[in-house]
Amino acid sequence: MRKRLSLKRGLDLKIAGFVEQGTKVVEVKPQFVAVVPDDYPGFVPKTEVREGDEVKLGTALLRDKNDENVKIVSPVEGVVESIVRGSRRKIERVVIAVAEKSVYEAEFASDASSAEAIKDTLQRSGLWAMMRRRPYDIVPAASDVPRDIFVTALDTAPLAVMPQVESMDKAALAYGVKILSKLTAGNVYVSVPEESGCEIEGAVMVDVRGPHPAGNAGIQVANIAPVNKGEVVWTLDIVTLERIGKLFGNNILDMSATIAVTGSEVANPSLVNTVVGADMNSILGNRLKEDSEHKRIIAGNVLTGAHSSMDGYIRYPYRQITIIPEGDNADEFMGWASMSLNKMSVYRSFPGKFLRRLFNPDARINGGRRAMIMSGEYDKVLPMDILPEYLFKAIIAGDIDRMEQLGIYEIAPEDVALCEFVDPSKLELQKLVRNGLDLLRREEA
Repeated sequence: MRKRLSLKRGLDLKIAGFVEQGTKVVEVKPQFVAVVPDDYPGFVPKTEVREGDEVKLGTALLRDKNDENVKIVSPVEGVVESIVRGSRRKIERVVIAVAEKSVYEAEFASDASSAEAIKDTLQRSGLWAMMRRRPYDIVPAASDVPRDIFVTALDTAPLAVMPQVESMDKAALAYGVKILSKLTAGNVYVSVPEESGCEIEGAVMVDVRGPHPAGNAGIQVANIAPVNKGEVVWTLDIVTLERIGKLFGNNILDMSATIAVTGSEVANPSLVNTVVGADMNSILGNRLKEDSEHKRIIAGNVLTGAHSSMDGYIRYPYRQITIIPEGDNADEFMGWASMSLNKMSVYRSFPGKFLRRLFNPDARINGGRRAMIMSGEYDKVLPMDILPEYLFKAIIAGDIDRMEQLGIYEIAPEDVALCEFVDPSKLELQKLVRNGLDLLRREEA
């Protein structure tokens, strides 16, 4: 079975620093890797190891206080270097010094004899934590029975590199679909770029066309089979599907990751094959431009990534690093109101709107926070049948009934990242949506 999804609303940002097609993948072995619990919303961490413990690939590092079977595991063999805690002893990250002969794939016992056995294996292997459930955009609960499962095989974020499904293990992908099919009475949808023509046995293939955020799982769910109150769906990316197929097909736990190193401050944008959670120092090395520009290192893309540093680590979903100018040393005539041709904008007030060229934006937000303006700009970049401005106001007011009526069950923070980018009010909309989802989840509990 095959479906077609064509989206018109959205926005592709014209940013310099993309990886050229055909670029060879460079192998990089990190010195350290880190697991960051904040990357797994809904997961309440408790440590399973101590500093100085030796671990192997697949050794449990953290478990969920609410469900002890759900683990986050070590992606490499090595020694626990540190367990970093913040205020109120919150676990911020677990850092592992990578062993000299560490590998990214290792044997891991799997059991596919029943749905419960499959869940147990996924939870013990750490792959469970790499999936998300809607509503709430959190790690799935062990008791979940998903209506459908959605796999996305395209990434439309700024400077992102599309997953090369053609070069993946087709047998592992098909087996992964077979395994997931045992966990749902519905369909396993796999969304691919329209031109790919990819076919995976057992899945409902969806050819997707459109600008960002067409690659977001939540956008695909909302336009294929929306989530209603009381329903649960799961989402994951194609790389996680391949990992699931390898785990159950060959008893191999694969924690390798191909990272796109992108952005205008990268000397040669490239693809790096490494391991999930690898340290920035090992990956970036001498890849940054040697100039006086202050640099913003982002673990992820410019819209949803986490602010990092050379001492930081790759963050989930382990696909991209972006380096752009910080902008704190910029000296620009008229500041944010400058009519310079070098200024990227979505508004017709600026000439950059009409130029077909790549821009070099920095990390400044160009303005301060102000009252929400009912401008209609959100609707232009959010291809969902909801009223975003009214939803955001309901979240600010804490009006749970109104939030439910306006479609908060369908949305996740990443889905409103473009709304945040074009927002004339400079509101932190992703943080706002996360707070609203957390409020609903607390009320449900």
